[in-house]
Amino acid sequence: MTNLAPGEATNRTKYLTLAAALLGWAFDGAEMGVFSLVGGPAMRDLLEGTSPEVQSIWFGVVMAGFLVGAATGGVLFGWLGDRVGRVRAMTLSVFTYAFFTGLCGFSQEAWHLAVLRFIAALGMGGEWSLGVALVMEVWPNRSRAFMAGLIGAAANVGFLGVALVGLGLHSLLENIKSSLLSIGLAQASVDWLVANQGWRIMMMLGTAPALLTFLIRLFVPESEKWKQEHATGSTKAWESRDLLAVLVALAGPAAIIYIWAGPYADAVSVGGIRLLTAAGITLVGLAIAMIGFTFPVRRYLRRQAAMSSAADAEVLKKTLGRMMLGACLSGVALIGTWGLTQWIPKWADQLNADLSIPAKEYAGIVTAVGAILGTILAAMSGDWFGRRRAYCLLCLSSMASVWLLVFCASEYGPMFLAMAFLVGATTASFYGWLPLYLPELFPTRVRATGQGFGFNFGRILAAVGVLQVGPLEALFKDDTTIAGIAIDGGFPRACIAMSFVYVVGMAIIWLAPETRGKPLPD
Repeated sequence: MTNLAPGEATNRTKYLTLAAALLGWAFDGAEMGVFSLVGGPAMRDLLEGTSPEVQSIWFGVVMAGFLVGAATGGVLFGWLGDRVGRVRAMTLSVFTYAFFTGLCGFSQEAWHLAVLRFIAALGMGGEWSLGVALVMEVWPNRSRAFMAGLIGAAANVGFLGVALVGLGLHSLLENIKSSLLSIGLAQASVDWLVANQGWRIMMMLGTAPALLTFLIRLFVPESEKWKQEHATGSTKAWESRDLLAVLVALAGPAAIIYIWAGPYADAVSVGGIRLLTAAGITLVGLAIAMIGFTFPVRRYLRRQAAMSSAADAEVLKKTLGRMMLGACLSGVALIGTWGLTQWIPKWADQLNADLSIPAKEYAGIVTAVGAILGTILAAMSGDWFGRRRAYCLLCLSSMASVWLLVFCASEYGPMFLAMAFLVGATTASFYGWLPLYLPELFPTRVRATGQGFGFNFGRILAAVGVLQVGPLEALFKDDTTIAGIAIDGGFPRACIAMSFVYVVGMAIIWLAPETRGKPLPD
């Protein structure tokens, strides 16, 4: 029998924890990817009789609302994980996103779908932060880089699964239709379920992760690090009433979505005054969200500092600053993904001249395969080069790959797919680096909340980025030439503009501490 160091988990605990977390992240990836597959048909169904422009605006609203929900869930469930334990909170978070994703299939109006996707995203955002905290606390320091790579890869396996389902969606729906009729379901009900590419049945199948909650509750033990903190009484300093500020803070992102998807949707094409107004409201909305989302942590830190030694109080003071830093680093990655990579399948469809080729699905598959490889390599690069140098390298390679895609792939074909693979590998690589780095910024007592805010507040920044794709396409609608190479107007030029977000990342990372070779802070 192997002798374990005090607080070290058994191999059984390590692998059960990892299995539960990887399954959760894979379902997360599928949950995020499924709307890209069926969101268009869903909008056409729920908004029948409206213009494509209205349907596109609502598509953006649902996607932005999902991102805001994930950000909110990262704070709410992160708080719960620090208060009552990682395992209990993760069980509830998985059940939340599974149950409400299933309910999406019963939506009768577009706003029904937006609200249900928002609530489902609460659980998804919480599961990410809780799973990362649990795995990083259970596995030893020497394994952290590889574990982080697996975390990022698992979510992209879910994306890949959705893309593969897309290839055989027609056959799958025919089989489901036959099965439902064979068990006696009425023809009208079956037609309703499978209409418009079966978006309702695809959403209902999203309840499958609910089964994972039984695995988590029955077999996954609680983190020993959290249990030690709980024994000291520090977890009791989290107070439920502080969460009201998080709910109030949702007014900020709601205002941002309303402005960019509603009366100011054409702000860029109309002119400067409206653009400045929309930008001003966006900044105010972000400020409201940041103040409200950090309120529970600020209250907790104030209570803890009053009871701590001077040295411990100094450690706690760094928490807020590191939360903001984590949000900025995550925001760069998420804006790149949701503002660039997520649109590649749609772009492939636009470029494809042969309608018999499932260009959108092929583009999604190669992007996801690249992402799986990229996340593992990115996490390992954090150990090879150091955390800061690795992040800087990821930003540089992501920006370069986006430019290569725009310059070298003006039509759909093998070159486009090769460049899409490269973009997927580079822009998604951050999801291997972030699970490695963010847990290293926070002590155990605030780890789930701190990294949950750090990663998930970046989703609000990404929501703002998503809402800018349309205005940027309008601003750069004309064709142009860069370095003698003809660049189409619209999305290709918008890609070039949005890729400069990686320059921001290359600057911010040098404000962050280097943590390579250091244990997780207690």
